[in-house]
Amino acid sequence: MFLQQFFQGYDGASNMRGAFNGLQALFLRDCPYAYYVHCFAHRLQLALVGAAEKQDYVWEFFSMLANVVNIVTGSSKRLSELQTAHGIEVDHSVASGERETGRGLNQIGNLQRAGSTRWSSHFNCVCSLIDKYGSIIVVLENINNCSTSTSSQRGEARGSLKALKSFNFLFVLHLMHKIMAITNLLCRALQSKSIDILNAMDLVATTKELLQSLRDDGFDVLLQYVISVCEKFGIGVPDMSARYMDVGRVTI
Repeated sequence: MFLQQFFQGYDGASNMRGAFNGLQALFLRDCPYAYYVHCFAHRLQLALVGAAEKQDYVWEFFSMLANVVNIVTGSSKRLSELQTAHGIEVDHSVASGERETGRGLNQIGNLQRAGSTRWSSHFNCVCSLIDKYGSIIVVLENINNCSTSTSSQRGEARGSLKALKSFNFLFVLHLMHKIMAITNLLCRALQSKSIDILNAMDLVATTKELLQSLRDDGFDVLLQYVISVCEKFGIGVPDMSARYMDVGRVTI
């Protein structure tokens, strides 16, 4: 006798995976062969967020990133200032050839906000910050110099400016962008309706190889790029004469 098996997959919250009252248990009552599997994409996101939180300097980066988003998107006036500044920056970049032009490119949007567990939302937030970095600096400087800003608002703006205009912040920003660009491809693939276990295993192996390649061969390229960004925005670069550089509390 042939028994067809079904699988159900979603996140690991107790109300979803609970063996007695969770959603998976309700499915199993009607279909005993619908085995529950914790969604691989969600497990990947939990692993990535957990690994990032265990590294103090990366955790500080994402904490500051969330703070910057809250400040800049805190009012319609600031959002309008951000869009205006970004529009000017885009026009200048297009005129200088730094940005490509085409349908759907260089749209003036808002600064993306990261979710608590969705790693893809962290990636979108990082991409948004890189794209609007100069414009965000302008908005924070306006808050700091505005006579109608409160002392707390100016203090938050100055603290954010100090962090954003530091080599350490920029280095982690672009490092996480490189890492998340690789892991985001795997995360999206794992959510595909056509994915199977063999392709998933191949994608995991490819992702590990790309991350290892970034670790072994990508540091110098990344470092030079971050230095060029610092030079563009007039940000000081630490002494690179030593063989190893201590970024925050992380020896690279």
